[in-house]
Amino acid sequence: MKWLDTRKDAHMPAETPTAETPYLRASARSMAGSLRHAVTIDGGRHVLVTDEPAHLGGDDAGPAPHELLPAALAACVSTTVLMYARSRGLEIGDVAVDVDYDHRSSPRRFAVAVHLDPSLEPELVARLEKVAAACPVRRAIEGGIAFEERIVQDGVARA
Repeated sequence: MKWLDTRKDAHMPAETPTAETPYLRASARSMAGSLRHAVTIDGGRHVLVTDEPAHLGGDDAGPAPHELLPAALAACVSTTVLMYARSRGLEIGDVAVDVDYDHRSSPRRFAVAVHLDPSLEPELVARLEKVAAACPVRRAIEGGIAFEERIVQDGVARA
């Protein structure tokens, strides 16, 4: 069986990231006879299922892998805004974030709409807009991503 192993270092353990080990591992394992994958995050602390829609041969039992990118961005923006408000004791009400993702364009395009309580002061809204733009997922996407890939068979990486 072939697995694409994208770890930067073959000796990276599957553990929760710390200041000394700042990486995060997500692993996907195919589910026999389907396009579904069990995806583990943080050494198995969280598990989710991805799949493809029926018209592509899947069972639509979970989001397609490319759908996780805009979902991660939406959740990150919302969480970043809420964490900022909480850390400053601000009551901002509920936050909702919609991300429209054009995965067919080149470069890929995101349209992000952050929905805030209309009674918030304009100065606070302007600050929250800057906070939203600083979410870690967005910064990673904007900063560019380098890939190091190799094929591993029976625990041995191909040269």
